[in-house]
Amino acid sequence: MASIPSTNHFPCKSLQKYHQKSRFILMTATFLANRVNLPSLSVNQSTKVKQDLSVRAVVSDDEWGSEREPVAPGVAVLKEASSKEPAEIEVLKKQLVDSFYGTNRGLSASSETRAEIVELITQLESKNPTPAPTEALNKLNGKWILAYTSYRGLFPLLSTGVPLSLAKVEEISQTIDSVNFTVQNSVIFSGPLATTSITTNAKFEVRSPKRVQIKFEEGIIGTPQLTDSIELPENVEFLGQKIDLSPFRGLITSVQDTASSVARTISSRPPLKFPIPRTKDESWLLTTYLDSELRISRGDGGDIFVLVKEGSPLLST
Repeated sequence: MASIPSTNHFPCKSLQKYHQKSRFILMTATFLANRVNLPSLSVNQSTKVKQDLSVRAVVSDDEWGSEREPVAPGVAVLKEASSKEPAEIEVLKKQLVDSFYGTNRGLSASSETRAEIVELITQLESKNPTPAPTEALNKLNGKWILAYTSYRGLFPLLSTGVPLSLAKVEEISQTIDSVNFTVQNSVIFSGPLATTSITTNAKFEVRSPKRVQIKFEEGIIGTPQLTDSIELPENVEFLGQKIDLSPFRGLITSVQDTASSVARTISSRPPLKFPIPRTKDESWLLTTYLDSELRISRGDGGDIFVLVKEGSPLLST
């Protein structure tokens, strides 16, 4: 509240009779000033402010001038941070997918690359835009392509051992149907003459905002599909010498014709189904990051799975 010296100090006696009336007016003015959140002023300060306001009135036609209440700086910082976060997430996603290059879905990754991947995954998990993935099943829905895993059980499948010396893993995917609560895992192999697939069908149950319980029901070996043609190079290099393969073209054509006949016979039969061992028919999956094109999950053994939604531009990077 504004302060005022006692009127008894003024030499003019004529002012004394108006002391009570002046005090009432001053109290009323102070009350109104406090109602509009103006700071309390001393008599000397009010004179200075009045001079400053008179100068502003000449400079600006706005009645309030620059006296408008400023926006709290904390609000501006929060808005700036929230607008930067999506851009940071996009950068992290691009860096993560780029780090997969040459790792063969994790099989060939060095310890240094693995450490870099884990660091990027940890940063993304801390910025997860979907903290409760099982409450947003529409985002989980669809086909997801495996881009990276630390799961050792898949490495023999990805490696070029004797059983797969003539085959290549083309794609590993997981298709989730959130309406019927089903999961289908699929591995597609390609060889010189045909392609085939192995799939497992499962049901899942929601157990927490992030975790689902999976129960596998059956496995299916798909019917082989014959490739259009066998591409034979003109020559190959062996022990420093080039070997001409043109004499073998006739033999390859004969083999391909025979394979076509066999494939047509096999394709007329239904896919082969096989049971899942009881000791391996259940598992759970924890989703730690989810958006419209990237999903990071951890299995019951702590293994990491990074999957990209089919059709996402991240698959072409």
